[in-house]
Amino acid sequence: MKRSFAQLLGLTLLSLLVAHAQSRAPSKDALRRDIERARDRVLPALVNILVVDRYFEGGRARYKLGGGSGVIVSPEGLVLTNYHVAADSVRIFCTRVNGERLEAEALYHDPMTDLSVLRLKQPPNTPKRKFPYAVLGDSDALKTGDYVLAMGNPLLLASSVTLGIVSNPKRVFLNPFNQEVEGVEFEQGDRSGMLTRWIQHDALILPGNSGGPLVNLQGEVVGINQLGGHGVGFAIPSNIAKRVLEQVRRIGRVERGWLGFRAMPVEKLRRDTGVLVASVLPGSSAEQAGIRPGDIILKIDGKPVNARFPEEIPLVYQQIAELPIGKTVAVELLRGNERVVVQAQVERLEPYYGEEDEFRTLGFTARDITRPMARALRLPEAGVQITGIRPGYPLDTAEPKLNVGDAIIQFGDRAIHNLRDLREAIEAHQGQENIPIVFQRRTETLITVIRNKPPAPPSPSTELPKAWIGIRTQVITPLVAQALGDPSLKGFRITEVLPYTEASKAGLQVGDLIVALNGEPLEASRVQDARDLERRIERLTIGEQARLTIVRNGERREVSVRLEPNPAAVDVGRSIRQEELEIAVRDITPLDRMRNHWREDQQGVLVIEVPSGSWAHLGGLRSGDLILTVNEQPVPNTQAFQQVMKAILAQQPPVLIVQVLRERDTSFVFIEPDWKELTQ
Repeated sequence: MKRSFAQLLGLTLLSLLVAHAQSRAPSKDALRRDIERARDRVLPALVNILVVDRYFEGGRARYKLGGGSGVIVSPEGLVLTNYHVAADSVRIFCTRVNGERLEAEALYHDPMTDLSVLRLKQPPNTPKRKFPYAVLGDSDALKTGDYVLAMGNPLLLASSVTLGIVSNPKRVFLNPFNQEVEGVEFEQGDRSGMLTRWIQHDALILPGNSGGPLVNLQGEVVGINQLGGHGVGFAIPSNIAKRVLEQVRRIGRVERGWLGFRAMPVEKLRRDTGVLVASVLPGSSAEQAGIRPGDIILKIDGKPVNARFPEEIPLVYQQIAELPIGKTVAVELLRGNERVVVQAQVERLEPYYGEEDEFRTLGFTARDITRPMARALRLPEAGVQITGIRPGYPLDTAEPKLNVGDAIIQFGDRAIHNLRDLREAIEAHQGQENIPIVFQRRTETLITVIRNKPPAPPSPSTELPKAWIGIRTQVITPLVAQALGDPSLKGFRITEVLPYTEASKAGLQVGDLIVALNGEPLEASRVQDARDLERRIERLTIGEQARLTIVRNGERREVSVRLEPNPAAVDVGRSIRQEELEIAVRDITPLDRMRNHWREDQQGVLVIEVPSGSWAHLGGLRSGDLILTVNEQPVPNTQAFQQVMKAILAQQPPVLIVQVLRERDTSFVFIEPDWKELTQ
């Protein structure tokens, strides 16, 4: 039968439309099937984690509920979750998707990767069984745009699944000014990120998702979700989790190699290979081998070491972490134009914070001192650091006073290396009334004695320095009282609450009106009464709780503030302004060295002003940085700084390489000014 052209065309178009519809429908169905398959493979291994957390405050232990997510990764019931979910827990409960609730124990905490390995406990008097578990996939195979599922228990609502895509499988967090890799800090103060390139994705995660699995469409766990918000999530790659899990299963802990230097990329140095040594830890293997800040490391143990860009820095640390602990390795480096080979022994990489515990009978808390802590804070490696003192308890009776941050190295007649030694020493001296304690404070080794019973308050006249509250005030004169709406007011108005002081912790605010001290009214009403409150406080005892009666928004209330020693006034060194870079610097003083825990002979110039929008600000220089060198030229004082900058202005180099000491750690700032603009 013949058909017209129009009929043939219509049939052709119809068949094309049907084929197109059929091709689209399976695509949607295929994605749905992939999602369902991936969900079904991992969901039985998902657990909701509820923990009882212990934290320390005011010299005592406190407890609170917390929670997160986890995933079973072995038939014997090993669970992976975040360190910040489980680290401080004293009890852990895992609830499976079928409603079964099991207690778990922590096998190992690894703050450097923010991972913890737990083990589900079998119910008593039940036969041993195997648990459904998820398979850890290859996170290195992830590509931008891959579909992923985030599973967990957001807001402690069990068994949630969200869909998203991988935005970046190799994310690092950078300082926006100098492109330096930064870590992520959690509630406990531990930092994670030195070894990690996170998987960034947009599958919705919320508080409570921490520790839950990130799953590809093959049903493999490719990450452990760590943090998120504003539509962006970050997960720890599964390949990092695999290495943690394998070591915990094999030897019960995680061991990593470390040489003791901090690395920066070399792109700013116009290099393609090597890695820049930003700082060297005192006493570390790198320092003993002669490695210096500014060296370019080319090879370690015969293998090239390259970090052109910030994203490659974690790979350098991973490479070092794989080195056998105790092995002596050759480090090939470039120093100036000279190639140098040094020998360095691989150390064990340790977390920064040690274990913390409470000593209830004596009224204080303390933590083990790790080598990183000892090096950063100039503490002894053998000893324990005081983290809190409870007012009125025996440790608070020490003469001279013990402070938070002091390191106990001997208790009674026993040397103290760690918390275990301290527990045993306290037990051995529990019947002794007066107990001597040897402790270290900064660079001093001191001895004190505590009374092993609640003491009588010491005489205020014997206390040096004098007691102090970290506030500034003005007298409530009749005119001020009238302006405040109550002509009968007398006392002091708070004009400033100094940060980091006990006054700030107690919640005092600018504008509070102090009308009584320890129940006694304050009658100040004249300008010449300005020091009356200060004098009355000075007659009290350091460490005592001062009870302030304040008026806030017309309401009277009581605020208790622990009295502190009166800090010395800051000696101001010579300061200068560098016009081209628009920065101000000054000579450092002995008090600067003491307050910043710097060496007694530390030299440099302190940055006191970095205007926003200046070249120095764009390069990442900060107020408070201590400049050590500029383009490898030492600047021990402002006079030397002026001479070095004069030579630099004449040379006009494309990059100023500024080595700084920042928060007890050296770093490099790269300032790239437009000299033509600055010198025209």
